[in-house]
Amino acid sequence: MRKKKRTFGRVGMFILCAVFALMFLMPTVLTITNSFMSESEIQSNYGMIFSTTTGGYVSETVNLKFIPDRVTISQYVTGLIKSPDYLIKFWNSLILVVPIVIFQVAVASVAAYSFTRWRGRIRSGIFFFYVILMLMPYQVTLVPNYLVSRWLGLLNTRWAIILPGIFAPFSVFLLTKFMRRIPYSLIEAAKVDGASEWQIFTRVCLPQCRSALYSIAILVFIDYWNMVEQPLILLQDAESQPLSVFLSSINAGEIGLAFAMATVYMVPSLLLFLHGEEYLVEGIANSGSVKG
Repeated sequence: MRKKKRTFGRVGMFILCAVFALMFLMPTVLTITNSFMSESEIQSNYGMIFSTTTGGYVSETVNLKFIPDRVTISQYVTGLIKSPDYLIKFWNSLILVVPIVIFQVAVASVAAYSFTRWRGRIRSGIFFFYVILMLMPYQVTLVPNYLVSRWLGLLNTRWAIILPGIFAPFSVFLLTKFMRRIPYSLIEAAKVDGASEWQIFTRVCLPQCRSALYSIAILVFIDYWNMVEQPLILLQDAESQPLSVFLSSINAGEIGLAFAMATVYMVPSLLLFLHGEEYLVEGIANSGSVKG
């Protein structure tokens, strides 16, 4: 009887997880498949959504369609070849996000090692201040960032986005919690062997934090890859804005193009996630397993 209950419970949990998985995957699959539809087919399927914006759509109902009647790559040809503006915006995203990921991980590594090795009440107070900053949404600090960027003469430049991103507190918090899991005996053994602090940091701590570094890099990349508010406020020049800004303000006549560019825009995040999925899960799970 107990075995039947366990089997029934596992089957029910599997079905529930499968339903939630399909619900989460449906928008992504819909975006990818719709990117291969012609503009006229997209108009006939989603006309009701954009009927208040333009009079060219005649459909009275919304038809969620996953398989196009005729597969076409015209949207990709337009976005990547005929209209290079979208490809330029894609590279703008890379230019903004890659330095933020690299230098934020580097700064967080040094700061987390300092929080781990330095003991005292002052350290606890500073770390608590970091946690408070992490809990604050970016919209709260957007106005101060704007004022500081204008004062430094960085407004309407990429540095107005890159510099605040490099010193974000989230990576410091997550990596500090992970570094505190490292057995102190390893550090003591390295000291006995005559290792300096830099050698302990690079040869003992960083190799132990490989999964945390991967997870932080993935989370930071996805976060800043999808940013909209920062470039809208700090980058007033449309030519320097990333592709995420375009995707957030599409026109009704460019729905098919938006589907195609959204698919292209998902590729780096999906590849990075698939490459470091195991590290991401391990890093997040272990970062909170020990109290600091």
